[in-house]
Amino acid sequence: MFDLVKKLTGAFGVSGNEEEIRDVIAAEIRPKVDEIKVDALGNLIAVKKGTGKKIMLAAHMDEIGIMATYIDDKGFIRFSNIGGISQYYALGQRVRFKNGTIGSVFYEEKLDDMKNLKLSKMYLDIGAKSKDEAEKKVKIGDTACFVGEALMQGDMLVSKALDDRSGCAVLVKVIQNMPLTENEVYFVFTVQEELGLRGAKTAAYQIKPDIAIAVDVTLTGDTPESNVMEVKCGFGPAIKIKDNSVISHPEVKRLLENSAKELNIPYQFEILEKGGTDAGAIHITAGGVPSGAISIPCRYVHSPVEMVNINDLENSVNLLMKVIVK
Repeated sequence: MFDLVKKLTGAFGVSGNEEEIRDVIAAEIRPKVDEIKVDALGNLIAVKKGTGKKIMLAAHMDEIGIMATYIDDKGFIRFSNIGGISQYYALGQRVRFKNGTIGSVFYEEKLDDMKNLKLSKMYLDIGAKSKDEAEKKVKIGDTACFVGEALMQGDMLVSKALDDRSGCAVLVKVIQNMPLTENEVYFVFTVQEELGLRGAKTAAYQIKPDIAIAVDVTLTGDTPESNVMEVKCGFGPAIKIKDNSVISHPEVKRLLENSAKELNIPYQFEILEKGGTDAGAIHITAGGVPSGAISIPCRYVHSPVEMVNINDLENSVNLLMKVIVK
């Protein structure tokens, strides 16, 4: 599992620029599915055909990042966010553009109080000495992802883009170990989730599934003086009850809970007070789709040092495989 996650998190895939990560995932799953296609918006849709119910499993490929908006005469680059970027998480970090150019994120030295730090007061330094030199490496509109190599510390996996490459890894593993089932399963690796669940909406409209389950990360309540939350790393996949985008369908929630009990794997319940997942877009598409989610407990979400427990990933794979059969 770690090797797969490392490969997926290492691929470039800022929202709206998912080509590289899509190709990596396609190469992993192509021999194991009956059909694979890329839709008009860029979603990767893989199908394992069957005569039973249509099941849609979704995980988003895209990651948060930044976009170059202005280059000054000295070669320093101003930028805006793509997705939910914290100015405090970004400060002092490195970013990588698709062509490999590395930039350091820093802030205007005249800033008198860190409480006033905003992205508009920050810039990228790519080591250029002039605007002309910078423009040879970075153009206006180019996007960059944060740098954060995947590492293992005991059973904890640390990396950038675990939101949601960890979910993508779960779907890839399910495909590679696909159990026998009469159901028709659509594995959808969606685009632009970080910009408003965009890819999932169009994919669900095409597929019109009988049931849908999103696989994404969720916040935890297991770090010092964190906000109170039931979810903890290492205590199993979290079965979503609600977030800001969806209240899970009771039948889907029950299916996930009963499947976890039958497998005798640990699980927990998730109530997320802010944020959402692809299930939020899917469940109100094409007349409505009974939807829910498996959430992977993740510390430090939307930072370059996101952290998950690898056992939670493995148990998420087992849970999904059981659901597909049922």
